[in-house]
Amino acid sequence: MSNIESIVRQINREFVPQFEEKLRAILAAQDREWLIEQIVRLTLDAHSLEEMDRKHVQDAENRRREERVARVKKLNLGMKNLELFLARYKGITREKLVADKLLKGDAPAKGGDAIGDSFRTDEGNKLLQYAKDMLFGLLFGDPGLNVDFNRTQRELLTLTVPGMKSEALNFMKATTEHRALGTWQDPKGSANDMRADNIVLEIEYGEIEEELIGNGIVTALKLINNLEVNEEILYGRMTEIEQSTLVSQKLMKIQ
Repeated sequence: MSNIESIVRQINREFVPQFEEKLRAILAAQDREWLIEQIVRLTLDAHSLEEMDRKHVQDAENRRREERVARVKKLNLGMKNLELFLARYKGITREKLVADKLLKGDAPAKGGDAIGDSFRTDEGNKLLQYAKDMLFGLLFGDPGLNVDFNRTQRELLTLTVPGMKSEALNFMKATTEHRALGTWQDPKGSANDMRADNIVLEIEYGEIEEELIGNGIVTALKLINNLEVNEEILYGRMTEIEQSTLVSQKLMKIQ
């Protein structure tokens, strides 16, 4: 009488030739470099694979950083272009983004999931990238990035972002991160006092006498929140580092 092992062996004998033929056909259609990489992966131990994956991630991050630097340089960011940015987007709202066909009307409701690429139009995705490039330039720009501001004082930007959505701001450099628990109050009262896993980001930047860089940062964050992060309110504050007292702090509620 047959047992389970003999039944499995019989099935394998019947299907292995078909499986091998189909596998060969699929592999024959693949890119040569991809095939080489897969063969290498099969020969490496777990530690080597981890190191290899880490290198790929770092290489990809370096490419993204180089691409962002190139885009920021093309902005030629200075007072004129900052004022144009503020004039166009300072009062931006989600409703305006939908009306201008930058954000789709069926995007997740505010306070829900982060907004993915599929909920933005091509122009909306370009605007999101532009907002991130502006934020990067305002925070970290110097003459080497074709950014021209007479920064006369140091300020500290502190943002509180849900941990699950912090990836939207992972393009920023020179940040200090802290984890924090927050209590979220549902305006409709159905899910009050939920404990949220937040990340607090702290970034130093240089401000100018007119304090327009701070306005530009808030405007860029409004765009990023409405196009991707998708919080009801994104909390932040700006503090003059020399004074660092509650009086010198400017609190922000970015909607």
